Order: sequence, then C-alpha cells, then structure tokens
Amino acid sequence: MPGAGMRVLVAGASGFIGTELCRQLVADGHTVLRLSRSAPNGPNQYRWSPSHEFIDPEAVGSADAVINLAGATTGRIPWTTRYKREILYSRVNGTRTLTAAIAAATHAPTVFLSGSGVGYYGDQPGVALTETAAKGEGFLSDVVQAWEQAARLAPPGTRVVTLRTGLVVGRGGAFTPLIPLTSLGLGARMGSGRQHWPWVALYDEAAAIRHLLTSTLTGVVNIAGPEAATSARVTHALAQALHRWDALVVPTFALRLLGDAGNDMLLTSENVVPAKLLADGFVFRYDSVEKAIGSMMTS
Repeated sequence: MPGAGMRVLVAGASGFIGTELCRQLVADGHTVLRLSRSAPNGPNQYRWSPSHEFIDPEAVGSADAVINLAGATTGRIPWTTRYKREILYSRVNGTRTLTAAIAAATHAPTVFLSGSGVGYYGDQPGVALTETAAKGEGFLSDVVQAWEQAARLAPPGTRVVTLRTGLVVGRGGAFTPLIPLTSLGLGARMGSGRQHWPWVALYDEAAAIRHLLTSTLTGVVNIAGPEAATSARVTHALAQALHRWDALVVPTFALRLLGDAGNDMLLTSENVVPAKLLADGFVFRYDSVEKAIGSMMTS
C-alpha cells in the first residue's frame, strides 16, 4: 500500500485509541515507535517527559511521521479546578514538546498528526459543523484551540493535521462506564436526548488516522461518523445491543451540576460533518452508530 514501511512515532500508544491504531499500523507494514514516560523496556521505545518538555531526540529524528494522541482523559469526573489544568497542560505541553523536537531534528518527520476534539465547536444546535465552522464557547472549546495552536508550531516542512475527534465507540473511553450501567438496566437518556453526539467507531478512528498519514490533507480534519446521531439514539442503540431497557432519564439540571464536564460533553449539540475525509475518498466501515455499537459488542 502507499506509504508502507514508514517509521511512525506514536505518543499515547498504550491508550484506548493508540492501541487500535498501532495494531492497524503494524498490519499495514509500518514500524511503530512508542513514547513512554517510564524507562523503555523493549525495542522501538523511547523516553519522554512532557511535563519537563523532554524527549529522546533519537525518537523524532528516526521517525518518518509523528502521531500525537497523548493527554489526560476527559472521562474522569468531576473536573476539579486542578484537573482542568491537567486536561489543558497535558495536551499543550505534550504537543509543544513534540513540535520542538520536530523543529530541532536534523531529519524532521514529514507529517505530524495531532489529536484534537470536536469540543472546539461548543453547543451549536441546528448547524452542520464542517471544518470551517466557527469556534464555540466553553472550557473544552478553549482547550482545543490552545491544543491546535501548539500543533501548528511544527516547522513548515512538516505537514500538520489536527484530528478533531468525537465520541469513540469501543470498549474503552466514554463507553467504559456506559456498558456496565446499561447492562444492569440503568441505561438512561441524557437530558432531552435531542442533542447531537458526534460519534465514530474505534476501527474507523484508527483507519482515518492511517488514511491521513499518507494523504495530502492539512489543517483541521473532523473525524466523526458520516451519519449524525442524537444522544438518545446512541444510548438507545447501546441498550438494544445489550437487550436491556433504557427508560430512565438523567434530567438536564442534574447534568449541569457536573459543571463543565456535563455541559461540554453531555449537553452540547454538535452535528459534526467529516467533510474533508469524505471528499478525500475515505470510506467508513461503520456508517451508522447502530453498526458501530453492534460491532463493539461482538468484538
């Protein structure tokens, strides 16, 4: 395949998305180089410390491409003031550490794919949010803006893509608590349920990143399924897949008690359109949230 045999450095390789991405990269014939905050214990592993802005220079200098998926999880609730700082700085410092290393490398990687989020758009009900849509309001929107600004510090010779990702459907991430709760019959609609939740199957998330590795696209790219789904449709599809009911409702006022976590992740309506990916010829394996959830339950 085009681009096979690349040396790809991955930050966040052991995470939910990173694990699936590395599996697919290896299957494509690429060599995966992994960054670790602890001492390397195997080949193709390199030490880094984003909080100290340190990275083994050999890691970046020997790579053809760098993929940045590092950052503190947003799934840890509540978001205290201290944890909100960690959400922000883990993303910004990690990204700046990578872009500085790319700029200092004698042989800089030709592509830098950096994580981002659909939280950039904030609450914009009724708007089809392509990559040209305006920034929204809220904590996550501001985090994403700073995160993407850090990615753009990469030198001009490196193609930069920021991966605005939605709710990833798989056995991890946001579905870690949702699956057992729904299995116990505690599946619930979140507020009105009419807000759009941009979703993408875990396989397609990793496949889209692989596609972007050898594409010519630059700048912001939305990674979300091609068919929009409301939050009620997502929670109902999970309940159906588990053969459970989902008659409960978590009222809007209760979700707002979670502060920015409730407002930015559960109550915002974001009908995100993967316009660039579709125009670039990317084909989603799972084109509906029901298919994505069905695949997750059989994997």
